[in-house]
Amino acid sequence: MKKCHLTLEITHWVTSELSLDLNCEFTYDSSDPLAVTLVLDSDGERPVRWIFCRQLLADGLVARVGEGEVVLWPLFDSDGERSTFCMRVGGGDRTALFEIPIEPVGQWLARTWDMVPLGTELDGVDWDELVQLAE
Repeated sequence: MKKCHLTLEITHWVTSELSLDLNCEFTYDSSDPLAVTLVLDSDGERPVRWIFCRQLLADGLVARVGEGEVVLWPLFDSDGERSTFCMRVGGGDRTALFEIPIEPVGQWLARTWDMVPLGTELDGVDWDELVQLAE
């Protein structure tokens, strides 16, 4: 089991005119190869943990993706380059919007792909054992 971490400062958009900076931590654990964990306000008194698909995160750096409780989309700077991406989490009237820099997340994702390449996430699964557990 290998882990890969990224800690960085992100922006929490409380309203369209009010933003707060907070720390977050992305974690990838090769023992759960399809998922990433994001801890928001990681150094605060009440951190919030979200677990979602690694591929969803990768896709969200280049296009709008997701439905339900996690939605991601890139934002473009004045030069037309993708510089940050937004992540909306939650549901109903309880949602939160975060703006996250793309470059460090993209570099971190590349390290996770080095650990467990795309398409090999399920190579170590013992399907016979899972079938027995399901019976």
